[in-house]
Amino acid sequence: MLQTVFTWIWLASGVLLVVTVLLHSPKGDGMGGLASSGGSMFSSARSAENTLNRVSWTLLATFLGLAAALSAGWFKGA
Repeated sequence: MLQTVFTWIWLASGVLLVVTVLLHSPKGDGMGGLASSGGSMFSSARSAENTLNRVSWTLLATFLGLAAALSAGWFKGA
């Protein structure tokens, strides 16, 4: 049961990681381009990129940590 829950979390973090990486712009504009389009939840383009970077790194750590734990079989006995 616990392994199934962590597998779903692992899959969701992988999909979200792909989405957040695709939101980055190759020229550094990324989601920051949305900040200049009027009402935005970010105060500046730099704030948007910093938030997107934090989310991406957190998802990466979650994805890799769960990949290692699931492949090692740490949750099979639980």
